[in-house]
Amino acid sequence: MEKFIISGPCSLNGEINVSGSKNAALPILAATLLANGKFVIKNVPMITDIEHLLSILEDLGAKVRFADNVCEIDTTAVNSFEPNATKVKHIRASILLLGPLLARFREVIIAHPGGCFIGARPVATHIEALASLGAKKIKSEDSYHLKAEGLTGAKIVLNEISVTATENLIMAAVLAEGTTEIRLAATEPHVADLCNFLEACGAKISGICSHNLTIIGVKSLKPIEYSIIPDQIEAGTFAIAAAASRGHVKIHGFVEDHQELFLQKLRAANVNFSFPEENVLEITGSTHFKPVNIRTDIYPGFPTDLQAPFGVLMTQAEGSSTIYETLFEGRLNYLNELNKMGADCVIRNAHEATITGPSPLFGTTIESFDLRAGATLLIASFIAQGESVIEKAEIIDRGYEKIDERLNALGAKIKRVSN
Repeated sequence: MEKFIISGPCSLNGEINVSGSKNAALPILAATLLANGKFVIKNVPMITDIEHLLSILEDLGAKVRFADNVCEIDTTAVNSFEPNATKVKHIRASILLLGPLLARFREVIIAHPGGCFIGARPVATHIEALASLGAKKIKSEDSYHLKAEGLTGAKIVLNEISVTATENLIMAAVLAEGTTEIRLAATEPHVADLCNFLEACGAKISGICSHNLTIIGVKSLKPIEYSIIPDQIEAGTFAIAAAASRGHVKIHGFVEDHQELFLQKLRAANVNFSFPEENVLEITGSTHFKPVNIRTDIYPGFPTDLQAPFGVLMTQAEGSSTIYETLFEGRLNYLNELNKMGADCVIRNAHEATITGPSPLFGTTIESFDLRAGATLLIASFIAQGESVIEKAEIIDRGYEKIDERLNALGAKIKRVSN
């Protein structure tokens, strides 16, 4: 266990680079199972979720070298369709192995994954979609066990617009016989990045960035070199941290087209920003923040992963803001921690809350319940008077590379301590 000790208040100033997208890197690394040979994946964030997935792939027989944000992975010797059950329980993204292992071996056994506790995330949509390609579910109490004599393309309407279900189905369909049509496919930038990666490997996918995908199955794919897109959520987190701390920060790797509604909400909150260069967002000292209502939604709606960081900004706004969290019933728990710091947050129910500001925040001991809540509490600590202690800080490392070092370079005062 680790904790962060933060001295506040502080103002963030300087320039920072956005890491590669965690949510793009995870499915793309899983997709390397679809071909034999050596892949070189660049701009991979060096975070614990990536390390966990690579360890699982090594257990399956892959040879992995990961250094300086470049992952070299040779899948030639992969010989198992059952990932290590203990390791699978450490990372939710291990569910992304369902599609590629099924496509490679016509069978897959995966223990129920772990990950952040932000609410129920059922996999029924994954199973039903893969069943449409010909997979059969084998009854098991503690794992997902699928088997198929062969995979055949089909028209599939997903029961929900699920990112990981879309990704699993895409990875299985690229090697299925015939044509697969996916309706209600997710359209997040990292889903498009997976599609672009697979196309570079030889897959045939049309409709990328839309809710209707058409995939013509191919016999085989080839290993390639590929670079991951910048992380949409990290970029947004840095933007909010800069604004809330009333700092002046240039964020390199902020892709404007990926963040349209987020930027609209920043503008409504009276945050001063501009784009002096392509993919460079500059946040300049903001003074009076305005209240903004947030409703999370599937892309291109407001991302659920930026809801909590935006909530901190709203504690400093002059008036009341309402947050509607439509996706996960556990995502508002961080508000109780903000209240310990002096915020005025009322959780109406599992999906709705009101934040009234401006509220002066004060340092205290708070707990990181999940990855995004942890980053949120860091931002709150930057604007709080006195010392804040964030317990379970290692959770933040699951999605943000060297977050303490990088923010300290901007003027934060974060100390990492092992318990």
